[in-house]
Amino acid sequence: MWPYILHRTAAALLTLAVASVLIFFFIHLIPGDPLYVLLGDVATPEQAERLRTKLGLDQPIVVQYLRWLANVAAGDLGNSIFFQMPVTRVIRDGAETSILLASITMIWITLIGVPIGVIAAMRRGSWLDQCLSGAAMLLASVPTFWVGLYLILIFAATLGWLPSSGYPSIFEDGGLANLRYLLLPSLALAAPNAALILRLTRASMLDVAREDYVRTARAKGIRPARVVFRHILRNALLAVVSAFGFTFAALISEAVVTETVFALPGIGQLVVQSILRRDYPVIQGIILVTVVLYLVINLLVDLSYRWLDPRIELQ
Repeated sequence: MWPYILHRTAAALLTLAVASVLIFFFIHLIPGDPLYVLLGDVATPEQAERLRTKLGLDQPIVVQYLRWLANVAAGDLGNSIFFQMPVTRVIRDGAETSILLASITMIWITLIGVPIGVIAAMRRGSWLDQCLSGAAMLLASVPTFWVGLYLILIFAATLGWLPSSGYPSIFEDGGLANLRYLLLPSLALAAPNAALILRLTRASMLDVAREDYVRTARAKGIRPARVVFRHILRNALLAVVSAFGFTFAALISEAVVTETVFALPGIGQLVVQSILRRDYPVIQGIILVTVVLYLVINLLVDLSYRWLDPRIELQ
């Protein structure tokens, strides 16, 4: 186990090194100058030059990259050009919303996708299976913003059960009750992803159900429910868990549209605003943190395979 973890860690560091080069140089290809975003169009060339020197943007691009890389290695993502504060603090302020939104969304995906996928697989070919599969295909094809707008119309504007926008931190007045602001956005995000998990769970269970050990278990007279949950579902979860890992990481980037529709102060909104402001350090920091998140989740998913099926050897 530990040799595998060390090997994956070394590969992750190499991936991060390559990603840092791509992130830094491609970000600086974005048209526009952050100096005029800060100073305005009426800034004189002398003012712009003084600010450029102060921010270190007058240095060659390679020098800027090496300085940024050294700071990242020391745990410093730099300072935001626009907010004039550390990038880590800027990301932290938006991370609460995005992480909670992604976590609640994953709960919806699990509660909706996996059980319904199991039911569809166990009723293969029936009218119930056809209805569930058709509904899943419909949800998977519907844009997230469309689902979000209709959720706002029904549950916020018409029924008045839930708020339609914004998110006050759970650390402010209201506490955990403020999570109700994330229920509609999380449902909008969960709809297409739960549909995909439903289809994947169904397909994986049908594949496992054809295995010889499943037929043997049934021939021994083991209760059908035990066969489903002990032999079929547990082995079918290997593919589902892999999808869960990448779905959670992808939700951070998919949340851009949802956070815009529901006016949430999350990472998605921060990315859009930072691109418009040409705030290079914030954009670089967010993308780098996202890459690290993908790598960590990928490692955890691989390790979970061994827990689900001890026969799997990690190499």
